[in-house]
Amino acid sequence: MRKFNIRKVLDGLTAVSAVASASSAAQQQQAGNRETEIQETLQSEHFQLCKTVRHGFPYQPSALAFDPVQKILAIGTQTGALRLFGRPGVECYCQHDSGAAVIQLQFLINEGALVSALADDTLHLWNLRQKRPAILHSLKFNRERITFCHLPFQSKWLYVGTERGNIHIVNVESFTLSGYVIMWNKAIELSSKSHPGPVVHISDNPMDEGKLLIGFESGTVVLWDLKSKKADYRYTHDEAIHSVAWHHEGKQFICSHSDGTLTIWNVKSPTKPFQTITPHGKQLKDGKKPEPCKPILKVEYKTTRAGEPFIILSGGLSYDTVGRRPCLTVMHGKSTAVLEMDYSIVDFLTLCETPYPNDFQEPYAVVVLLEKDLVLIDLAQNGYPIFENPYPLTIHESPVTCCEYFADCPVDLIPALYSVGARQKRQGYSKKEWPISGGNWGVITQSYSEIIITGHADGSIKFWDASAITLQVLYKLKTAKVFEKSRNKDERPNTDIVDEDPYAIQIISWCPESRMLCIAGVSAHVIIYRFSKQEVTTEVIPMLEVRLLYEINDVETPDGDQVPPVPTPGTGSNPQSIVPQSHPSTSSSSSDGLRDNVPCLKVKNSPLKQSPGYQIELVIQLVWVSGEPPQQITSLAINSAYGLVVFGNCNGIAMVDYLQKTVLLNLGTIELYGSNDPYRREPRSPRKTRQPSGGLCDINEGTVVPEDRCKSPTSDVKDNSFSRSRSSSVTSIDKESREAISALHFCETFTRKADTSPSPCLWVGTTLGTVLVIVLNLPPGGEQRLLQPVIVSPSGTILRLKGAILRMAFLDTTGSLVPPAHETWREHHEDKDEKEKAKKRRPVSVSPSSSQEISENQYAVICSEKQAKVISLPSQNCIYKQNITETSFVLRGDIVSLSNSICLACFCANGHIMTFSLPSLRPLLDVYYLPLTNMRIARTFCFTDNGQALYLVSPTEIQRLTYSQETCENLQEMLGELFTLVETPEAPNRGFFKGLFGGGAQSLDREELFGESASGKASRSLAQHIPGPGGIEGVKGAASGVVGELARARLALDERGQKLGELEEKTAAMLYSADSFSKHAHEMMLKYKDKKWYQF
Repeated sequence: MRKFNIRKVLDGLTAVSAVASASSAAQQQQAGNRETEIQETLQSEHFQLCKTVRHGFPYQPSALAFDPVQKILAIGTQTGALRLFGRPGVECYCQHDSGAAVIQLQFLINEGALVSALADDTLHLWNLRQKRPAILHSLKFNRERITFCHLPFQSKWLYVGTERGNIHIVNVESFTLSGYVIMWNKAIELSSKSHPGPVVHISDNPMDEGKLLIGFESGTVVLWDLKSKKADYRYTHDEAIHSVAWHHEGKQFICSHSDGTLTIWNVKSPTKPFQTITPHGKQLKDGKKPEPCKPILKVEYKTTRAGEPFIILSGGLSYDTVGRRPCLTVMHGKSTAVLEMDYSIVDFLTLCETPYPNDFQEPYAVVVLLEKDLVLIDLAQNGYPIFENPYPLTIHESPVTCCEYFADCPVDLIPALYSVGARQKRQGYSKKEWPISGGNWGVITQSYSEIIITGHADGSIKFWDASAITLQVLYKLKTAKVFEKSRNKDERPNTDIVDEDPYAIQIISWCPESRMLCIAGVSAHVIIYRFSKQEVTTEVIPMLEVRLLYEINDVETPDGDQVPPVPTPGTGSNPQSIVPQSHPSTSSSSSDGLRDNVPCLKVKNSPLKQSPGYQIELVIQLVWVSGEPPQQITSLAINSAYGLVVFGNCNGIAMVDYLQKTVLLNLGTIELYGSNDPYRREPRSPRKTRQPSGGLCDINEGTVVPEDRCKSPTSDVKDNSFSRSRSSSVTSIDKESREAISALHFCETFTRKADTSPSPCLWVGTTLGTVLVIVLNLPPGGEQRLLQPVIVSPSGTILRLKGAILRMAFLDTTGSLVPPAHETWREHHEDKDEKEKAKKRRPVSVSPSSSQEISENQYAVICSEKQAKVISLPSQNCIYKQNITETSFVLRGDIVSLSNSICLACFCANGHIMTFSLPSLRPLLDVYYLPLTNMRIARTFCFTDNGQALYLVSPTEIQRLTYSQETCENLQEMLGELFTLVETPEAPNRGFFKGLFGGGAQSLDREELFGESASGKASRSLAQHIPGPGGIEGVKGAASGVVGELARARLALDERGQKLGELEEKTAAMLYSADSFSKHAHEMMLKYKDKKWYQF
């Protein structure tokens, strides 16, 4: 990348200034000298890129597990992700490298470990005793497909059932296979001619670890005696089995079947079920069997000391309940509760007081994992209320269409949003504490507050507290409330320009200091909100309608004359004219029958009650013009100090004074150029087609989205490929494409070369790489601000860059950022006194330029899709330039502060994240991070101050990352701990009589059965052991620096201890082996000592 030498720039300036006066040349020279004085403190070592946390609901969940002692919940997904949840604020995300679906999860209860079984037939052992869990061991099955796993409490032997109907046994400590195998043909009746199907269930008898219950899909259940290696009982049923559960006394078990029935079996009566129940079947007369129902996918059988057992099941509804929502059924004694869910049930687990399967279970809650939600049901309260979910799992309540990220917000902002949001909470939740309460919080090393704002497809906006790598919803705003809603499709107005989600949010512009909020929606509507802590009823909603038209009658060349103003109503030929349109136009069609002057949405005409929080200040709608629908808004900006909002699309730009409720500017993009238009414009015929909803993608990733539905927010051509190369050096534009407004920035700066002092203005960037400036002439504050007009006029200043303009910012002579002027927030309804108004209306300009000498200059930083430039003001000379990318294009560029300095951060479509110093645009970071796979990432990626960034990684999850070295170093401390030292509860007391006469739990020496000495070695070709990176080797690689030296010393001791431990284990194993050999030899001798040679 080419860097500009300041000396060469000055030489160039001197040559050019021969035409100019000597004084201006001297002024430029002086400015140039000052430019070199800026000390840039940011270096490459200040930057490092790493993921921090992932928030939201796990996308496409597939498996669920719970550790009842540690009180940690694990969720696996179809994409191989693993999410772990402890107490609110303790969350963790891990990923299996293969990306295969997680089919089952099993905790090593209270051991700080977890086994995951994947669809690619691998087993993984995760170490949860570190802040970022890692895989210790993996085992890849080569010849058989894994269908079910079971790990008994306090056992190191994992039973693995396969599609072929066999059961293998894995030692979870060494992650090796035992030679002990239960073959399907040994388990079933010898007379049976058919294969029993895959293993769908494995569990040991709660009272006898030596008896293993195996459920086969076809309907056969086998009670296998592990010691004698044969089946004790076989239970056959003619309906397929989905799940099996034991009664804690080990005398009964229950099966769920594909015809919606439950069968309860007595262990010692294998001929027929003790009882058959059809929970949702209609009981027919004459003793006939009930009608079949849908399959019962899972059943759990939990006992209580004080009362009847709980039978909890999912599925099993009758087939005539078409359209009924998925249900969880809780049967307790004679009562049956059917709990309807919003989404289909993936899995559920009953939370019990004890981890021991041979004790009364005492269930207290049910965790239900749904396709798009996680629900906890309180079993101890009447009516089974749900617990209030403290995790941020509602990001996707309506699909996210855009988001913004703000760091270092005013300190009173989060409490203010929380207090108004607290009133929105639902009632009727369980009174108990959230039962998933494991882990410990990390150390908070960040002192600043962070806020994330998400815009959604249903028109809602959510404010989230994102401070210290946590996420909590603060407040929800429903923007659709202001519009009339059609009750059904027939009533829908034919003015809709989108087929669905007409209220979807496209752009958010927010001023944290004044709390003013402005949104642009997909139906070409803009709503301005003011924050208030008081409830108000708005009798008439203030609204404006704007006609924004793009019309060219003649072909223009760069050498041509000035384009005459387009004589359309609401567009003044004089850009300074004020066009009040406070009242909606009544005409709905023009003389030739075309739809005209009608907005896409109808604003309510009844009084609107507005709760404390964000309240409507003004609704602005673009209207249809002569049968042409309004084009969607591509850029938006609000300024609280000036009382102005501005927005643009591919037709032009409109500026509104939201205090006086008037339109100040309404121009086609071409009219901004005046006589300096460098492009030849082709004549355009009006389009009659419906417009696709721009950039909004459905939450279901699998649905095919028409290419046009996901247009780049800055794209002015229909090409949707990410490898396109766009240049502004075109001489003619495609007929379908238009120059859209792509960036807007209010500031107080120098607008013309001759300016001696900065003044309020608006900088406008377009998709063809042009930057134009509009001068703002504001009346004095106070009462005059409401009476005198704001005068706006394009200044004629034009700068050019390659590619669409994305972002603009301004620096002062010290290289510090000059933020736009803003007003501080004050309660709007407190005092109507004129003096108070005057005080309130006075803008608080935070521009350092106002306090500087007149001769001091500024720098404009402009970032486009292709390059960045730093322009010296008022001279308008380009002093630094950086071509960011040649073959790709920048999707998001932000000027951000980091380590008391500022830089330009960019995310490119080719997956690179880059940062550049300011003002010199030196490259500081360039990391290939993430290929742009869909428009969701492009639409939601954003950088903010202090080295933070985020994007929507799936339709339900936000991924946060940092590009700050300091944050990366502190991250380990900030992360919560999943594993905490908890004492395992005492085993249930067997009681005197049970101890005396037997009948208590029978233990089993599994080592003796499954160990290599007894069962031999497993076939090597069956499964392959893969060591994971999570052991000592993984830590070894991570250790570096001074801390690394200490870690290495500790590791050396650990390794030594480990080797001694291994030696001890090997010695013990050899002794055991020798002992068992002598025992076997002795047995052989006794067996054969009295036999003759011919009897052998």
